[in-house]
Amino acid sequence: MAGQPLGLTIKLALYLVKQKLKGRKYFPLTMILEPLEACNLTCTGCGRIREYEPVLDRLMTVEEALRAVEECDPPVVSIAGGEPLMHPQIGDIVNALVKQKRYVYLCTNTLLYKRAFKVIPPSKYFAFVVHLDGLRQTHDIAVERKGVYDVAIRMIYEARQRGYRVCTNTTLYNGTDPEEYKHLFEMLTDMGVEGMMVSPGFAYKEVAHHPIFMQRQEAQGFFRRIFEGCRRGLRFYNNPLYRDFLQGKRHYTCSQWTTPTYTVLGWRKPCYLIADGHAQTYQELMTTVQWDKYGWGKDPRCDTCMMHCGFEGSAILQAMERPRDLLELAWRSLRGD
Repeated sequence: MAGQPLGLTIKLALYLVKQKLKGRKYFPLTMILEPLEACNLTCTGCGRIREYEPVLDRLMTVEEALRAVEECDPPVVSIAGGEPLMHPQIGDIVNALVKQKRYVYLCTNTLLYKRAFKVIPPSKYFAFVVHLDGLRQTHDIAVERKGVYDVAIRMIYEARQRGYRVCTNTTLYNGTDPEEYKHLFEMLTDMGVEGMMVSPGFAYKEVAHHPIFMQRQEAQGFFRRIFEGCRRGLRFYNNPLYRDFLQGKRHYTCSQWTTPTYTVLGWRKPCYLIADGHAQTYQELMTTVQWDKYGWGKDPRCDTCMMHCGFEGSAILQAMERPRDLLELAWRSLRGD
């Protein structure tokens, strides 16, 4: 079943109608806010701590974070990094955004979750997004530290008991049995997580030498083997049209402008995954990037990318233009397909 709260579904629907009435082509659906790039793990498939190594000591101020969000004005803010719970004022940032009634998702490896409980109260506008790339052995290998999986599972149980909304984010890499992911998703649903986000890993140039990344057709077959064997009622957060795309059943072009990313160096140009530079204002980002230069078949760096930050928005935008797709999206979401 769909895990997305009804309030968020309504907010997004009204927001999309508003953008359509205004005739806007480029607008955000989710903004990614990275108030720092430092992390307390060195995950094999993550390029952030390597890409931003010269500025790992830099912290975004609360004022800078709020100003960027106001400038972009998205309905949803995903706070990432780095490990955002390492930021000394993360509670101030989150609570200010929640007060604005934006839906806030904080991505975390959970190692500092007890501190989070002290500075961020439960709210219908706030959710933790727990990083889990597999069951115990697989996840601990991916994050390069033993015991992290157990901390994450413990945190999910405790957060749910305290009344927090909890989602998970799983990046799929080569070399793991699809059956493991089926077991993981069933276990997380039974634990009461609101929804699970999934996507294949992206080969950042800083980590592309690792043999863990799948080519597009390989990833499509991998996702088909996972989804076709899953039981009904699993709470995936990704919409069903994007999940079709992951299996090669639909084709979308990338809509990277739907997920702009603000970091300690500014707005990443063009997207969360590729930084050919940084814009200092959101307006500069939207007006100076040549969006049509990027995507599959245009830029070789994009050829293996299937991540939700580029394509989930595409599925929604295309459905807005095709009533049949929109009806299918609504129906399958309600049915839990």
